[in-house]
Amino acid sequence: MGEELYISLGSNMGDREQMLHRAISLINERVGTVQRVSSFIETKPWGFQSEHPFLNAACKVLTTLSPEQCLKETQKIERELGRTRKSKNGVYHDRPIDIDLLLYGDFKISTPKLTLPHPHMYERDFVMIPLREIM
Repeated sequence: MGEELYISLGSNMGDREQMLHRAISLINERVGTVQRVSSFIETKPWGFQSEHPFLNAACKVLTTLSPEQCLKETQKIERELGRTRKSKNGVYHDRPIDIDLLLYGDFKISTPKLTLPHPHMYERDFVMIPLREIM
């Protein structure tokens, strides 16, 4: 059957709507069956200054992959869609796509590469508004 995985997506470069649709399609192909997708909402950049607003969404995926495999696949999708660097030490920047794992079943994970539930999701409306819509 699989585990329920909740994912946050964001884009503030290029054709943002097309980028989110493409990322969701690739998640459906490689991570698991996308069961629900939230509305797309436009938000201001969080944690940095930019004239480019974000388009954000969330999706619910049924997956048989481990959390670590899900992370590996979503990071590969980010790179394929043009993301060249990850945020480091709280320094954020414009990006064509951002994919974050939020929740994976009832699992609690804390490793150097992955923390679930996502440690900052509750303080970010651009994550919580779409997430609440699909839960």
